[in-house]
Amino acid sequence: MPAHEGTAVQEEPSAGAWGEWNPTEDSARPLRGKHRVVKQRGGLARSSTVLGVGVIAAVGAAPLATAQDRPQLPISIPSLTGPSGDSHTGAAAQAKAGSDADAAAPTTGVLAQHDRQAQQHADAGEVLRTRILQQAESQQDAADAQTRAEAERAAQEAAAAEAKAKREAAEQAAAEAKAAAEKAAQEAAEAKADEDRTAGAGSGPASGSADSNSGSYSLPTSSYTLTSHYGAAGSMWSSGHHTGLDFAAPTGTPVKAVAGGTITSAGWSGAYGYRIVLRLADGTEVWYCHLSSMSVTSGQVGAGETIGRVGATGNVTGPHLHLEVRKGGATTDPLTWLQSKGLNP
Repeated sequence: MPAHEGTAVQEEPSAGAWGEWNPTEDSARPLRGKHRVVKQRGGLARSSTVLGVGVIAAVGAAPLATAQDRPQLPISIPSLTGPSGDSHTGAAAQAKAGSDADAAAPTTGVLAQHDRQAQQHADAGEVLRTRILQQAESQQDAADAQTRAEAERAAQEAAAAEAKAKREAAEQAAAEAKAAAEKAAQEAAEAKADEDRTAGAGSGPASGSADSNSGSYSLPTSSYTLTSHYGAAGSMWSSGHHTGLDFAAPTGTPVKAVAGGTITSAGWSGAYGYRIVLRLADGTEVWYCHLSSMSVTSGQVGAGETIGRVGATGNVTGPHLHLEVRKGGATTDPLTWLQSKGLNP
C-alpha cells in the first residue's frame, strides 16, 4: 500500500498473531497527536477502502490489549456483619435496618390483625358461653317448675284421697248409726205392739178391738203419724186423688195383719213398691204398700201377726205404710173401715 504523508503504516499481523479483540475504554479513545489521517483530495478520500485503511492504521497505532492482558481489579463485596466503621457495612446495616423496618411494618400489621381476630374469637366464645349458661339456666328453671307442679299435683291427689277416705268413713258411720237407730226403733215398735196386743186381748169387746162377727182386729202398725188421708187430691197420684191412708213411720217398723186371713199376693207392684195383699174371710182385701221387706208371702195369718216392715219403695216421698181397703174391687176409706172395726187410728 502506498504511504501517505502523516500516516503511520503498520503491517497487519498474521491471523495467528491476532488475539480476541476486546476494545476497552483506553483502546476506544480517539487518537491524538501525530496520528492523524490526512484528508486526501479527490474522490479517493471518500473511498471505503481508504477509510478502512485509516481506521486500521489508527487502531494499530495504539497499544493493543485484550481482556486477558488487563490486570484483574479487586472487587470489594460489603459485608453485612462488618464493623461499623466500614462505609459499605454501615450502608448495608442501614439498608438492613430499612428492610427490617419495612418488614416490621407489615409484620406489626399482621400481628395487630391477629390480635383483633383473637379478640373477636374471644368475644364470640364469651357470647356462646353466655348463651349456653342461659339455656342451661332456663332448662333448670323448667325442670324445677315441673318438679314443683308434680309435687303440688301429688299433694292435691293425696289430699283428695284423704278427703274421700274421711267422707266414706263418715258415710259408713252415719249408715251404721242409722241402722242402729232403725233397729232400736223396730225393737221398740215390736215391744209396743206386743203391749198393745196384750192390752187388747185383756180388754175384751169393751175396748173396741174385737168384732163378734169376724174375730179380733189390730192396727196395721205402731209409732206412726197419719199423713195423707183417703180422697186427698194431688198430681202425685195417678188417679188424681189418694186411694188409701198413709201411716208415716221409720223404715223397718213392723207391719201387722189387721185381721186373720189369707195372703194372696206378695211382691213388686210398680208405684206401690213391695206390696202384700191380705184377703179377709168376707172377701175384703187389705193392701200393704211401699214395704221395705216382707216376712210372710203366702198362707194364713192371724190378727196382729207381723207380715212385713215399713219402707220407702215405689213412688214415695219418705218411709210410710200405704194401707188400702178394697171391697168388690173398689177402694173405700181405710180410716172409716178401721173405725167400724172398733179401732181408732
